[in-house]
Amino acid sequence: MLNRIIEVQNLKKQFAKYEAVKDVTFSAGEGEILGLLGVNGAGKTTTLHMLLGLTRPTSGYVRIFGKDVETHRTEILQRVNFASSYTALPYNLKVKDNLHIFARIYGVKNAKPKIDSLLELFEIHHLRDKPTGRLSSGEQTRLNLCKALLNDPELLILDEPTASLDPDLADKVRKTLKRINEETGMTIITTSHNMLDVVELCDRVVFMAGGRVVEEGSSSDILMKYESDSLENVFITIARSQFLEKVKAS
Repeated sequence: MLNRIIEVQNLKKQFAKYEAVKDVTFSAGEGEILGLLGVNGAGKTTTLHMLLGLTRPTSGYVRIFGKDVETHRTEILQRVNFASSYTALPYNLKVKDNLHIFARIYGVKNAKPKIDSLLELFEIHHLRDKPTGRLSSGEQTRLNLCKALLNDPELLILDEPTASLDPDLADKVRKTLKRINEETGMTIITTSHNMLDVVELCDRVVFMAGGRVVEEGSSSDILMKYESDSLENVFITIARSQFLEKVKAS
């Protein structure tokens, strides 16, 4: 396998009596785009929070760049960034001011040309002087992507990167992320309910259901296993089979 950037081993997370993540193991290699898939409540977001060190695992471990996240979090996060379509930047600040503040936090030198190029890249340069709170949801999604690329991360973690985007903009974002990945060797982990994201972006996918990994492999391998020509149909099949297992167990 490629040099491992992420190693997740026997990861579990318990909230009181609820076990959100149950013995999850997977890895991602250098330059790989890995899709983390599953229905709402599958454990994806909790897993991402443990990758970022925002939530401490009940057991198991996460290693990034060969280092344990719990003991080397600050060092690791200098080489990582994150964007979510569901996380808003401060509404009262202008777009350019938000990015300049994050550039200072990330230690980006000569930030202005970097910010300008990212705003152009995601087609929101004309909004640079607009208050962030007045952006549409799609514009905020693209602003978050600008923020996440400020420090040229070696690992980029994305939560629904094309949510709220129309089909044309979603296509542009996918192509942009793929090109950056190919040009820089950046490793990307992304969640998505949009199977076009998965087909066009991901080298490999990990399906989660009920807090567990239930399938893992390339899109073509999974399609062959399920004798399907559509990842969306596979997604539905896995979701419904897990629902039936819950019903039988209750």
